[in-house]
Amino acid sequence: MTPDQEAEYLIFARGRSPGLFRGALLLTGGDWHRSADLTQETLGRMYEIWDRKHPIDQPAGYAHTVMARIFLAHRRRKSSQERPVDQLPEAAFTQPDITRQLLLLQSLNRLSRNDRAVLMLRFYGDLSVEDVADRLHRTPGAIRVQTHRALTRLRAELGPDLRELPLS
Repeated sequence: MTPDQEAEYLIFARGRSPGLFRGALLLTGGDWHRSADLTQETLGRMYEIWDRKHPIDQPAGYAHTVMARIFLAHRRRKSSQERPVDQLPEAAFTQPDITRQLLLLQSLNRLSRNDRAVLMLRFYGDLSVEDVADRLHRTPGAIRVQTHRALTRLRAELGPDLRELPLS
C-alpha cells in the first residue's frame, strides 16, 4: 500500500469508526464487546482491500456490507456458542435517553440475525432495497418482505412511530 493510500484509509477509518460501531451495536443487540470486535474486524477487512487497483465507489456503504456479512457468518464459527449477558454495562451509553435505547436494542435483539442485518443496511446504512439484495445475495422481493415483517414485529413491541427512537 502506498503512503497516500494508507493516509486515505486512516482518514476513512477515523471518520467512519463511530458510525460503524453504532451499526454494530444495532446488529449485536447492544453487546458492547461484540460490537467493538465486529467494528475492528470490519476495519481490518477494509484495510486488506483498500489498495486494490479499482477503488471502492462507496467505502462507507461497502464497510456496512462487510460488517453485515461478518455478522451473519459468525454463526458458522464454533466460537459463536458464547452467550451474551442479560444486562449491558452501565457505561455502554453516555446519552441521557438510555431507557429508550435499551428498549430498541432489546427489541432488535429479539429479531433474527438476518432481519437485523437487513434493517441495519436499509435504514442505518441508508441503502436501497436493490443494493441490500445485491449485497446479501437475495432478491429485492425477499428483502422487501423481510423488511416489512421485521418492521411489523418491531412496531408490535415499540409502537407505530419508530422514528422517535434514538439510533445514535
